[in-house]
Amino acid sequence: MATEIEKAAERVAKLRAQAEKVSGPLVEAEAQLQAAEEAEAARRAERAEDYNREFVDSWRERADSVVASGDEFYDKFAEAISAEPWFQAYAEYRAARHKRGHVLTEAQRAQRALGETVTVPEPRWFAAEVGEDIAKLVEKRAYEMAAEYSQGLEDEREARLSGKG
Repeated sequence: MATEIEKAAERVAKLRAQAEKVSGPLVEAEAQLQAAEEAEAARRAERAEDYNREFVDSWRERADSVVASGDEFYDKFAEAISAEPWFQAYAEYRAARHKRGHVLTEAQRAQRALGETVTVPEPRWFAAEVGEDIAKLVEKRAYEMAAEYSQGLEDEREARLSGKG
């Protein structure tokens, strides 16, 4: 009768034989996978080189077509924003500045035509900085709102102190 050690050794030997039997195809499959991955990486690198060459050769045309395609959207944007009441009001405000400049320029021209010394000041042109103007208006309104709140606190305090609240 076989001892426990002999039985265990026999079992290990059988399992080793089975493992060797299946490990051969596994090693072969892993090698095939690695070869396929390397081949795909090589094909991918070749396609990348072709793509990069094509892109380098055509970037100017592509950039020009993209820029031109934005014109239609800019026109849509301008149309949409022009319909906004705040935009119209801001444009009128800016137009008033420009109109003043035209008046000054015409007055200077008239003085020169009359042979007079030009006493009309040079027009000052102001850059349209709508973002800064909006920020200034927001800050002004925020200050007014905070002042209203502060006044409310003072009124509440006074009412309490005077026994009315």
